[in-house]
Amino acid sequence: MTGSTEDLNKNSSLSDTVNKLIDGYLQGKNAESSSRDYLGASRLGVSCSRALQYEYTHTRPDQPFPGKTLRIFEIGHAFEGMALGWLIGAGFDIQTRQVDGKPFGFSVAYGKIQGHADGIIWVAPSETNINCPALWECKSMNAKSWAQTAQKGVRVSKPIYAVQIALYQAYMEESVPGISRNPVLFTAVNKDTAEIYHELVPFDAALAQEASDRGVNILRATQAEETLPRISVDPDYFECRFCDWKGRCWTNEFGTDASEKETL
Repeated sequence: MTGSTEDLNKNSSLSDTVNKLIDGYLQGKNAESSSRDYLGASRLGVSCSRALQYEYTHTRPDQPFPGKTLRIFEIGHAFEGMALGWLIGAGFDIQTRQVDGKPFGFSVAYGKIQGHADGIIWVAPSETNINCPALWECKSMNAKSWAQTAQKGVRVSKPIYAVQIALYQAYMEESVPGISRNPVLFTAVNKDTAEIYHELVPFDAALAQEASDRGVNILRATQAEETLPRISVDPDYFECRFCDWKGRCWTNEFGTDASEKETL
């Protein structure tokens, strides 16, 4: 038993050491990557406009992203890549890049609002009754999140994703005629069980307009050096509790740490 316990401790120590090296690499790579100088369609569904303003202005979060979070991001991309291969193998013609190699997407407000779609379906198997061209958007989720999405649908379960795809359809219609008339194929991969959920999501023009107006409001407020109101008056509100800027946001409100305040 003693030898077994010692081996376990050694393995644990080795894992900690190697993982710290991996996480250090990922955090360094993330720090070196160019920060977005625009509001992304994938983020405009976030409920708190102040949090989006912090993000847009590159305001330093309370803590840098931990390595584990960055690993989750990269694993998610891997699942999405596999889902793309599975669909193509099943008879879908999905393109993720334009002829010039750039991703499909849009850019408006002088490039200050942008979005990059996962792909466009040009041909779908006849059994699916999917009209083309259609946007394809893919996300990977843990089992609980996936089950909620499969049960309630994207609009209810994942409003951030619903905003994202509505904006794509609205702004990509000019470059890809028909993209707003045909529902989006939303694919969700369960990272725990490999189950796959597919949903056709019709274009929601009102949602796209609301998100677009919100984005413009954030840009205007930032240009005027105005700080937008937060989502709640309670620092223990669930979205505030998990916000990357909670400490900065609430501390600055009461003026107890003025040295940390940054001008937006």
